[in-house]
Amino acid sequence: MAKKTAFGSELAEAMAEALAHASGAPIKDTHVHVVDADRIDPKAIRTHLNLTQEQMARFLGTSVSGYRKWEQGQRQPSGAARTLLRVMEQEPEAVLRVLRAA
Repeated sequence: MAKKTAFGSELAEAMAEALAHASGAPIKDTHVHVVDADRIDPKAIRTHLNLTQEQMARFLGTSVSGYRKWEQGQRQPSGAARTLLRVMEQEPEAVLRVLRAA
């Protein structure tokens, strides 16, 4: 059998780590951070913009009761409302300019 090179050993170790990671096993000296990029916090966005629930619901084109369910975590916004909330979160000044002009 051929002698293992340093590269071969490193490659075998990397593959073992990859398999362990894929199976969910912990890997020594590795930290995994889980971020839920799909969740959005309508209440935090609304309070940052200093809007009432009624104003926010009207701006997003939804009912006040539907909007409240988003804030209470009973439902998550989707589609255009989710996209608009992301814009409101990332570019609040632009949103406020639009609201003031309306």
